[in-house]
Amino acid sequence: MADTGIRVKDNGPLVVSGTFTVLDGEGNQITIDKEIVALCRCGHSARKPFCDGSHNDAAFHSEVRAGELAN
Repeated sequence: MADTGIRVKDNGPLVVSGTFTVLDGEGNQITIDKEIVALCRCGHSARKPFCDGSHNDAAFHSEVRAGELAN
């Protein structure tokens, strides 16, 4: 079984790699044909939940660093 990883890209998406499942709001599985996908964080993507690069035009800004998150 492959490990699953999630990387928070500065000013961009969450990049998910490995074996994972994406479900919609009703719990239905969204078909994914890749082992690496980018999930939108800015809310502007026309392909939600996937990133389409809209964060660049939206001037989305977020730089998450380990240890900065509240529990």
